[in-house]
Amino acid sequence: MRLENLAAKYFAMSEEVWERHANPWSVWTRYSCLPLLIACIWWREILDIWFWPTLVVLMVWIWINPRCFKKPRHTRHWASQSVLGERILIYQPEIIPPHHSKMLDIISILLCIFTVLCVAGLFFHEVISTCVGAVGLILTKTWFLDRMVWLYHEVDNANRMNKSINSEK
Repeated sequence: MRLENLAAKYFAMSEEVWERHANPWSVWTRYSCLPLLIACIWWREILDIWFWPTLVVLMVWIWINPRCFKKPRHTRHWASQSVLGERILIYQPEIIPPHHSKMLDIISILLCIFTVLCVAGLFFHEVISTCVGAVGLILTKTWFLDRMVWLYHEVDNANRMNKSINSEK
């Protein structure tokens, strides 16, 4: 099972939730989650008794976020198309062109490396590892989302061409 499939299952992403998550507000507010989560863990001693409630609130926000926004009026936004591409990746992996698969493998490796670096930095309370890991994660996630937009456009264009060819027959 791919990591994306596991995440979709964990987050209970129904058709309606995916449609709501395609709202750009949902995508952009999810970007706030990683820095806030890192800050919470970094300042765990300062937060003291408030660490666990803060962590729980952040985890609940991560889960509830895709459900908080209404379905967008259109999906012409970059953020909306990144969600549509992610749905293709999860639910239609057999139609993904090989050039995307190779790059997604590289992106996955980088996400793992930056996650380990960030987690180690947080565990040892080491500033440079934490910051490099966090920035690497955010940039690599942005690259992933951009790849999803590209994937969405390729699949959408291919579907339109197929419909056009089939309607001419």
